[in-house]
Amino acid sequence: MKKILKYIGIALLLFVAYFAYTTYPKLDIISGFAAKSVASHYYIAGRDLQYTEEEDNKEPTMGMAKSELFENEKTARSEAFGLKKRWAIYREGVGVVLVPSDKNKEDASFAKPHRDKTPTNLPYPYGDLSQKDTVFQNVDYSKLKTVVNKAFENTEENQKKTRTVLVVYKDQIIGEKYIDGFDKNSMILGWSMGKSITSAVIGALEKDGKVSLNQSNLFEEWKNDDRKNITLANLLNMNSGLEWEENYFKICDVTKMLFLEEDMTQSQLIKPLTGTPNESWNYSSGTTNLLSGFIRNQFKTQQEYLDYWYSSIIDKIGMHSMIVETDFKGNYIGSSYAWATTRDWAKFGLLYLHNGNWNGEQILNTSWIDFTRKPTNGSNGVYGGHFWMNAGGKYPDVPKDMYSLNGFQGQRVYIIPSKDLVVVRTGTHGEANFNVNEFLSEIISAIK
Repeated sequence: MKKILKYIGIALLLFVAYFAYTTYPKLDIISGFAAKSVASHYYIAGRDLQYTEEEDNKEPTMGMAKSELFENEKTARSEAFGLKKRWAIYREGVGVVLVPSDKNKEDASFAKPHRDKTPTNLPYPYGDLSQKDTVFQNVDYSKLKTVVNKAFENTEENQKKTRTVLVVYKDQIIGEKYIDGFDKNSMILGWSMGKSITSAVIGALEKDGKVSLNQSNLFEEWKNDDRKNITLANLLNMNSGLEWEENYFKICDVTKMLFLEEDMTQSQLIKPLTGTPNESWNYSSGTTNLLSGFIRNQFKTQQEYLDYWYSSIIDKIGMHSMIVETDFKGNYIGSSYAWATTRDWAKFGLLYLHNGNWNGEQILNTSWIDFTRKPTNGSNGVYGGHFWMNAGGKYPDVPKDMYSLNGFQGQRVYIIPSKDLVVVRTGTHGEANFNVNEFLSEIISAIK
C-alpha cells in the first residue's frame, strides 16, 4: 500500500511540475485575454458575457478562464484555475484598458480624445442619411443575394461563422446581411484591421508635411546602432529586420505585448536587428504599436496625439462609431483594438478605393495610396504598406489589384479598384473555413 501511495505521490508531483512548466506561465496571458475580451465586447459592443465566452473566447487555451463583470465599476475580472486574476476597466472614449498584473486598476491612465461627430446631411457613405435608391442594370441582384447568403452557411463539415457581409459598388450598398443579433449598428472588433488605420494616420501626417517615407533616425534609442538606418517605409512594410515572433498560441513577443505590457509602444523598440532592412519581411504587431509610439512623438502633448487619429482620418470620413482602444499608458493599440460598425469599416475601404479622396477632399496623397498598394520585398506579393495584397495571385480568380485590411478570425475589408468595389466580411472563423477566392469571384461575377 505504501508503495502504491508513493507512486501516486510521485505521479502527482510530476503532474504539478508539468503544469508549472507548461501552463502556469501562460495564466497571466489567458486571464488577460479573457478579461480584455469580455469587457470590450460588453461595454463597447453590448454583447453579454456568455455569448462572448462561447463565440469569441473559444480558442482552446483562452477558454480556460472564468470571468465576471462588475457593471457599477465598468470592469471585468478573469482568472484561470483560480489563479492569476486580471482586471480590465472601461474608460469612455478609449475603450477597455487591460490592467497589468502588477498594477492596480485604479491607476489606469485615462485621457480621452475630443471627437467631432457632427451629422452630415448627405446619404451614405458620405453622410448619415439613407442612401439614394439606385438600381444598377449591370448587377444581377438575385445572384448577388445568393452569393451573400452562401457566405453565412454553416455545415458539420465547414463552420464559416460569418457575422456580417456588406457589398458596396460605385458608392452604393448593393448587398448587406447580418446574423441574428447583429445589424448595421453592431460594433465589430477589427483585430489587425486596425493596422491599416494606423498606416492611414501616418499617411495624414505625411500629407501634413510632418513625416516622410524615407526618413530614418526614427527613435532616440536607436541613434547609436544600425537601427538608425531603418526607414519609416521599412516599418510600414513590416520589413525592418527587427527581431519579432508573432504566434498567438504560445508565450512569445506578441502575446506578452498584448496581455502583459503596460506600454505596448516599447515592445518592438527594444528589439535588436536580426535581419537587413528592406530584405527581411516579417509580420509584426509590435511594429504597428511602435508606429503608434512614433505618431505620439510627433506631438507635444498626449491630447494632440489622441485627437489626431480622429480629426485627420476617422471622424473626417464619418466613421463616428469607431473606437481605438489604448494600453495602460494611454497609447493607441493600433495593432489590434479598433472597433466600428460594418458600414463604417466599409467607409475606410472607400477612402482607399478613391485614392485618398473623400467626397472631393484629398485626405491622403495619391502617392501614399500607391505606396500602400505596392508589395514589399520578400512578401511574395502579399503585403504592402500595412495592407495585404493580391498582387502575387494568392486568389487566382480575383483581380490582382485587390488589396485588403485583414484581421484575426476573418475580419476583412476588400478593396477592388478595377471593379469599383468594396466588400466587408466579418466573423469568428478565418480563411481555413472561408473560401475568399470563391466568395469574391462570385460577387464580381454578379456584376456584368
